[in-house]
Amino acid sequence: MNTHTQHALAKVPEVTLVFWLIKIAATTLGETGGDAVSMSMNLGYLVSTGIFAVFFLSAVFAQIKARDFNPFLYWATIIATTTVGTTLADFADRSLGIGYAGGSSLLLALLLGSLLIWHRTLGSVSVSTISSPKAEAFYWLTIMFSQTLGTALGDWMADTAGMGYTGAAVVFSGLLALVVAAYYWTQVSRTLLFWAAFILTRPLGAVVGDFLDKPLSAGGLALSRYSASAALVAFMLTAILLFRQQAARSAH
Repeated sequence: MNTHTQHALAKVPEVTLVFWLIKIAATTLGETGGDAVSMSMNLGYLVSTGIFAVFFLSAVFAQIKARDFNPFLYWATIIATTTVGTTLADFADRSLGIGYAGGSSLLLALLLGSLLIWHRTLGSVSVSTISSPKAEAFYWLTIMFSQTLGTALGDWMADTAGMGYTGAAVVFSGLLALVVAAYYWTQVSRTLLFWAAFILTRPLGAVVGDFLDKPLSAGGLALSRYSASAALVAFMLTAILLFRQQAARSAH
């Protein structure tokens, strides 16, 4: 393996239990942080999406230009995808009037289209084969679509389907448990299971975030979006500092 490939692979963390715990915290932070800017600061969904889009594009650019894996940069980019995903989904679902079902369907199509084009272009969508800027660009675009889809899907299940935040959280947790069971007890493609889990952690984080900061009358805990976001950032920083993450290794 040449030096360039080693550097490219080193920017993607190894998928472990700590990875998933931080990922869920990041997706929950995306909900509370996105709502803090769009709702608590009264900037609205469109302006907030513009702000987070700049954050997202800057973080992705820095991530692609980086020579080595930096956990702080990587997770900052994940947060950027989930915050822009939150406000973008809310803008499409609420401001444009597409609705949760329509928004979820559109975003699912975009997500599957991104994965299909990625696979057709580079031959694989496995994170262990990310060895070029083009692959990284597909990776982050796909993640952004998955984060946006997760927001719409979480709202759809909690609100339209009438499950509430805790009910929706139980459903998504159960689906994640099925993915874990498939990982340990079946021969289902590990790449397929990775993306299934990656997608499902977003609506789980979305409904948990809503549960934390929505009013008591709506079934939430009515916590401050700022304090909830700060607590999630503190958890992520602690996990990153205490549990050293290794770069993902090539499958070849």
